[in-house]
Amino acid sequence: MQPINTKLAPEAIGTYSQAIRCGETVYLSGQIPLDPKTMQICSEDIKLQINQVLDNLSAVCEAAGGSLANIAKLSVYLTDLSHFPLINEAMSRYFVEPYPARAAIGVSALPRGAQVEMDGIMVLPSSNR
Repeated sequence: MQPINTKLAPEAIGTYSQAIRCGETVYLSGQIPLDPKTMQICSEDIKLQINQVLDNLSAVCEAAGGSLANIAKLSVYLTDLSHFPLINEAMSRYFVEPYPARAAIGVSALPRGAQVEMDGIMVLPSSNR
């Protein structure tokens, strides 16, 4: 197992790595909408929070040698499932087909008062294995 960490994404706020690489598979830890420079929630605006989470995930993917396009499974946690259409809207900008398999889970609360968190499983492209 190889830990993956980058300063371009928020540092872990607990006892975990930003990602762990096991062979060609990378397990991406949950990202909340923290600004990597300030370690504060980027905004109260859910659209900006979703974008920040995807930017954070993208930075970790790149540190591992991949990109969002290599995510095979994405889990999305929302404190308000009425925001689900905004997830689809953002994913249409950040991802290309084939889209990853995905789950959307409603939760009562997330760390630091975030409204959204995402984690995923990425399979590295053959050139980076």
